[in-house]
Amino acid sequence: MTPNFTLTQITGFILEEQTGLTLDDICRACAAQAELIVELVNEGVLSPRGKQPDEWHFTGAHLQRARVALRLQNDLGVNLAGAALALELLDEMETLRARLQLVEAAARLP
Repeated sequence: MTPNFTLTQITGFILEEQTGLTLDDICRACAAQAELIVELVNEGVLSPRGKQPDEWHFTGAHLQRARVALRLQNDLGVNLAGAALALELLDEMETLRARLQLVEAAARLP
């Protein structure tokens, strides 16, 4: 008996810091209405380049932050201000972890 394999092609792309995403792009990627993304900007969760929503440019990091904030809101019932605080605390933890790794690496040096 021969195994029955099906090949599936997976396509995608990597969003880096330099990626310029529009408000429309972010909305599609997050499956969110523009008003909700505007609220994330107003809460300080996202800080796109540009003055008006039709001029905004987001990065891949913004997309990741938006997805986390929306997950906190949808899955845990956290309001946008709470999501902003949670993301700020997660950023602080990441900074502290990086510092700790530097200290540990320096301590291993002869």
